[in-house]
Amino acid sequence: MFCVRVPAAALLFIQLVLSSAQAQTQLPTIVVTTPSPVQPKKQSASRPNDAGPANRGTAEDQAPQAPDSAAGVSLSIPADPSFYSVTVVTPQEMLRQPADTLGQALENKPGLATTSFAPGASRPVIRGLTGFRVSTQENGLSTGDVASLSDDHGVPIDPLAAGQVEVVRGPATLRYGSQAIGGVVNATNNRIPDSVPLNGVRVETRGGVSSADGGRNGAFSTDAGSGNFVLHADAFDRSAEDYQTPHGKQENTSLHTYGNSIGGSYVGSKGFFGVAYSTFDSTYYIPGIEAADRKNHIVLNQERLSSKGEWRLENSGIETIRTWFGVTDYKHSEIDSLPVENIGSTFKNQQYEGRIEVQHSPVNTGLGELRGAVGAQGSNRVLSAGGADGDLLPEAKTQNGAGYIFEELQVTKPLRLQAAARVENSDVNGKQAPNDPSVPLASISPEHKSFLPTSYSAGFLYELPKNVVLRFTAQHVERAPDATELFYKGPHDATGTFEIGNPDLTIERANTYEVGLKRGTGDFRFDLSAYHTDFNNFIYKQFTGNKCQDTASTCEAANAANATWFDQILYSQRNATFVGAEAIAEYDIAKVWHGVWGVQGQYDFVRATFEDGSYVPKIPPHRLGGGVYYYDNSLLARLTLLHAFDQKEFAAFDTPTAGYNLLNAEISYTMKLDKLAGLSQEMTVGLRGENLLNDDIRNAVSYKKDEVLAPGRSVRLSGSFKLN
Repeated sequence: MFCVRVPAAALLFIQLVLSSAQAQTQLPTIVVTTPSPVQPKKQSASRPNDAGPANRGTAEDQAPQAPDSAAGVSLSIPADPSFYSVTVVTPQEMLRQPADTLGQALENKPGLATTSFAPGASRPVIRGLTGFRVSTQENGLSTGDVASLSDDHGVPIDPLAAGQVEVVRGPATLRYGSQAIGGVVNATNNRIPDSVPLNGVRVETRGGVSSADGGRNGAFSTDAGSGNFVLHADAFDRSAEDYQTPHGKQENTSLHTYGNSIGGSYVGSKGFFGVAYSTFDSTYYIPGIEAADRKNHIVLNQERLSSKGEWRLENSGIETIRTWFGVTDYKHSEIDSLPVENIGSTFKNQQYEGRIEVQHSPVNTGLGELRGAVGAQGSNRVLSAGGADGDLLPEAKTQNGAGYIFEELQVTKPLRLQAAARVENSDVNGKQAPNDPSVPLASISPEHKSFLPTSYSAGFLYELPKNVVLRFTAQHVERAPDATELFYKGPHDATGTFEIGNPDLTIERANTYEVGLKRGTGDFRFDLSAYHTDFNNFIYKQFTGNKCQDTASTCEAANAANATWFDQILYSQRNATFVGAEAIAEYDIAKVWHGVWGVQGQYDFVRATFEDGSYVPKIPPHRLGGGVYYYDNSLLARLTLLHAFDQKEFAAFDTPTAGYNLLNAEISYTMKLDKLAGLSQEMTVGLRGENLLNDDIRNAVSYKKDEVLAPGRSVRLSGSFKLN
């Protein structure tokens, strides 16, 4: 297994790369980007601290532009208009903030939150939805983990290796499958290169230290190209101790995560094809009273082989053909170290996934220019969970096959229409363990479940004066129940729950209407969204109030004697309604010194109720925030305050959550250095303070919120060095 923390081979690789680049007098500029399925990417202005969402491949090679208050370079809002709401976190922003996981990196963005179960397991929450409704992707392919099963399971993408992260809601999620009904979190990095570095080589190192947890992390990434071939290698290492809260140390919160990747591509004038192999290893501890007493922790390992390609045609009616394929082998064990080491359960997931997409050439119709793409996607997954308490989820096999289509019509210069549809077949084969562990599992007959979720959407985009864009979408989406929701039965040690699946679950359906208003350029920029979603047969984890020991036959009504037993959860279905809104705005007030200073603000909320007026579990509170900023060609400084209101709308057997104030400040400086062997050098250093008020922060979404506080005041020093 290829798994080293700081590979010695990588140092040799860099030396060979540098010697190869120096021997080369000139390389042809070969750039192939991967546009959306309907509209080509547009190149937008970039700053040294935050490259725009459309800047891929060569963005790091471009010289940063001096800011212009009239042009209005956005700190947080993508400039390109789109039919859906999108949030972008750049690699530079990932570096500056003290995030151990993708969830932590996204949690303070409008409409986003995190489960914050443990420092190594913090899954993104989109508009109150998570689990099997939010798909995490790397370069367009599923991460192949089991994080959707439970909040204590980590997502095997580290922020140091994630590259740029885009969060997409709305119709674009039909491209990725029914398990993306709530949204997609897609990390795009250069593990499969799609361009040759302009000067033959590109090297970047980055890292940082943080005070609240004694955190230390570092990473390197390098690309080297000669002719039509380009190679890539990267590695990262992250460790942290138990973090400090306003009331002292939060026990059992340390972690150690490391991984690496090697890949390569052939890049031609009409496309590219590449492959990459990567590993991810993490050991992270679970906070909470009982978990800390047992030194409960998770040891996670994933190996992944992926490929991606793009071929551009001419005069054939087909503009572009794209392919993705990935194989993932995932495993994690949940372990107690006290009083003796014991593996409570082990989860395994083997997954194959492939997708092909064909984008047709623009067609001039009587109504306007029509652009579009059709695609097919398939996956095969084998999932199992078992351990000291027997089979929690006997081996379950899920096969999915789907076809989808996107079409966009430019009716007039300001008006565009879009429609999309997806049909998916999902076959699940598995069985549920018996209530009595003495009954042989072989005596239980397997069950076959087949679902045909069908989804479709329509919308329009209208460009108003002053670069303001109005968008509206209507969407019907369907989701097949996951094998876990159907067949899981048994205790989950880390969460302290006894979960029981329901083989009779049916397809979950949702109708969503969303309106948005956006201005991504100019000195006043904003992005506003409001949505209403009606769920039919919404699948959720229902706390019954009962307590269980190690088997289903022991479950009984809660009382003082069994207070430390597992909380019983039943996978259930009810109709539900989600209503919410998100807003973010920036205003460049004036030029000052070498740059621009301005103010920013944000607000978001989601309200989720069942038909009887009771509340859906684990919904984020209302949040309101604002701040001031300054940026120029080299310097970024920002001070923000985010207030989360009390969360008093909670589900049965849950508790209210007090509000909090999160004050953050950051400053970063980028400098150009003298060239080395004809290559440009750039260095960035940054300092960031988190929770400067040292406020008590409890996350309403977390299952551990009554036992676990978020980190207190913390300062992070970060830096990066680029050679290209």
